[in-house]
Amino acid sequence: MSLFHNVFCLGWGLLLGFSPLYPHEFAATKPTSDILICRNAHISFYSPAPIEDIRAETDQAVSAFNSATGSLYFKVMIRSFTFRRSLMQEHFNEDFMESDRYPYAEFKGNVVQMPDLSKDGNYPVQVQGILTIHGVSKNYTVPATLSVKNKQVSGHAVFNVKLADHHIQIPRLLMKDIAEQVQVTVDAVYQVDNSSSANPGA
Repeated sequence: MSLFHNVFCLGWGLLLGFSPLYPHEFAATKPTSDILICRNAHISFYSPAPIEDIRAETDQAVSAFNSATGSLYFKVMIRSFTFRRSLMQEHFNEDFMESDRYPYAEFKGNVVQMPDLSKDGNYPVQVQGILTIHGVSKNYTVPATLSVKNKQVSGHAVFNVKLADHHIQIPRLLMKDIAEQVQVTVDAVYQVDNSSSANPGA
């Protein structure tokens, strides 16, 4: 079991209201059909720049979604983001994000006014929560879309993050080349995770 998986399970448990020390309580109190998991959520960000646009993406984010209560959790390892140029990726991790010191970004929140997801369709929603990047937490409210097709739930959101809000400093020499905010896109396709209740210690 990876460290990332352990951290994910701990955060997921705290968010969804059970003690990580006693995972059997989760199975006893939470219907597993309400708990949806995505282990390969796709997150990308884009920042326009005069010399070269900055783009990066990862499909290694993990997410848990309680379709009954609207509770939502995301966690992503910063070093999992890949860039077209290796030098840009190095600067991102070492100079901007300090990835060794702040290895993860995390979101804990909920869907406001949960729609009825029992029928196929696209449902515009608002998501509220706390996004922690670079060790700095900030409240966000962003528009998102929940989609249901053949009983499978997926989520999509696009929002902006201001670097200064998370104490991410742009080196003076690069201030004219990097935008002060980035556009973040999140996509997750969820499924019921029966294994967590059947064998929580696995």
